[in-house]
Amino acid sequence: MDAEAQESFREFVANRSSALLKTAVLLSGGDRHAGEDLLQNALIKAAGRWDRIDEPEAYVRQVLYRQQVSRWRLKWPRRELSVAEPPETGTAPDTSGAAELRLVMRGALARLTARQRTVLVLRYFEDLPEGEVARILGCSVGTVRSATHRSLARLRALAPELAVLGPAADEQRPSRDYSPVEVRQ
Repeated sequence: MDAEAQESFREFVANRSSALLKTAVLLSGGDRHAGEDLLQNALIKAAGRWDRIDEPEAYVRQVLYRQQVSRWRLKWPRRELSVAEPPETGTAPDTSGAAELRLVMRGALARLTARQRTVLVLRYFEDLPEGEVARILGCSVGTVRSATHRSLARLRALAPELAVLGPAADEQRPSRDYSPVEVRQ
């Protein structure tokens, strides 16, 4: 890689790494260290092909998704012992509803399988259409739909308190006028 390409890569990492890290952390179930590893591996792959990449962010995101898919397809997934994080000292507890919602959501996402988490991140965090998610994951649109449905059902079962903490379901949906249509004979 020549000096100009190195500088271009450094600028990309400096400008876009925080947004890409958020996606990687979500893909890894809220585990920041696993998200950092996922992003680092994606950036390493991008650095090796930097001169040939037309859209760097799209390329890095694609690598993130595919690496996450590869992780859940491992015959023997890596098992790690989860332990509670030690409480932070010296700070006042955040009592806002948003912080509580984030914690509940993070815990619920961590209890989903990697595939369920990936489908939800792509559909709702990245806001990709079903067809694009299907292309990224290498499956059919129907598979994406059913996986999304099952993942949301599991998320609701794991964290029923999300319905209490978040806005009511009726407030989220746009109101529709279902008034009867006049039929002329």
